Amino acid sequence: MIISTKLRLEDKLPLTCTRTGTCCHGKLVHLNPWELRSISKEKKITPGQFRDLYCELGGIHLKFNGVKDASGKSACSQYIENFGCSVHVGRPLACRLYPLGRQIQSEEVNYIFEGKEFPCLNGCPTVSELPQLSVGEYLAGQETNAFETAQDEYLELMQNLADVAFALLLDTGLSESGDTKTLKTWREMGNESIEKLANRIGKEWMDALMLPEINIDNPVSFIQTHNDLLQSKAQEQFGGLQTFQEWHEASVLIMAITLYLARSVGANPQSLVEHWIEIAKENGAKAE
Repeated sequence: MIISTKLRLEDKLPLTCTRTGTCCHGKLVHLNPWELRSISKEKKITPGQFRDLYCELGGIHLKFNGVKDASGKSACSQYIENFGCSVHVGRPLACRLYPLGRQIQSEEVNYIFEGKEFPCLNGCPTVSELPQLSVGEYLAGQETNAFETAQDEYLELMQNLADVAFALLLDTGLSESGDTKTLKTWREMGNESIEKLANRIGKEWMDALMLPEINIDNPVSFIQTHNDLLQSKAQEQFGGLQTFQEWHEASVLIMAITLYLARSVGANPQSLVEHWIEIAKENGAKAE
């Protein structure tokens, strides 16, 4: 049974960071667009090149296709045997937090650990020889602040995109027309594979989402600029729509983009879409 433990910043645990070991093998590492830019900058290639060479699912996951360890788990595409992470400075939040998780509940940030024993103790023997750190000390050493900020900013951007999908449904007369297929499609997308969502979105919007042409290092400024670009693109593309079918298709497209972004920040798309469906229904939208 997996035990989930909520940790305080002052809790002392065997948390250290080495550049080799279990953390680089057989994991699922999400990338948001700012992290994709950060890691590609460390690799000294463009975000688009990094996505095409080292990512899967449109850029939201790192590939784990390297040399296998003793347990048969493949290494991250950025792992170099007998050295460690080749992009350590630009590594994403998931790598910086490992083996911890991060949850936001009622606007409160919590750090958790799921399991009975920290995997680093078995996978990296040298860890046991190092001093224990508090959770707060570990996070400071891993320099998580900018990456946590980016994660939170993208959660806000995700809600802003959902608001566009709401407006296309509720403010255009679409919901008042008796439409039921929009919420039905939203629900379907909450359970769809990432590949199917990507097909719905298409290359143009996928590139706008994952490869924005923004040359800003600060995560807040980067993501606010990204939000403005996406909002402008939506206004340009959807501002002249006139039919219920067009508004339906636009609302579905923006919700697909929203749910795809949710995957990139590790959010649960099923829970999110059910929450948004309930809000839409409270405001007059209909579901079958």
